[in-house]
Amino acid sequence: MAVRAVRGAVQLERDDAGHMHEQVSALMTGVLERNDLTTEDLISVWFTATPDLHSDFPAAGARKLGIADVPLICAQELDVAGAMPRVVRVLAHVETELPKSRINHVYLGAAAALRKDIAQ
Repeated sequence: MAVRAVRGAVQLERDDAGHMHEQVSALMTGVLERNDLTTEDLISVWFTATPDLHSDFPAAGARKLGIADVPLICAQELDVAGAMPRVVRVLAHVETELPKSRINHVYLGAAAALRKDIAQ
């Protein structure tokens, strides 16, 4: 079993806690499903949010999904001029048999433009 990192992001339509929870849940569900993972395979998850998101912590959305016994942390993205607004990013460390080349990084909606080279 190897430790791998899975990246992902989603752009929110608005800064609203309920909307953030829905979108983070969709993002984490995508990370798990596209990589044939369960919550038991998660080691830790790091979320970042752009400085224009204030309604809640992205980790709260993961907890609502049932990710309860996994260390989660949130941080703020750099405030870079011209950067895409209202974005939540994730870096999940997982245990998997997949080689690095088969990891599916998950960029939902408009966030796919952030990493066209690895977005699935």
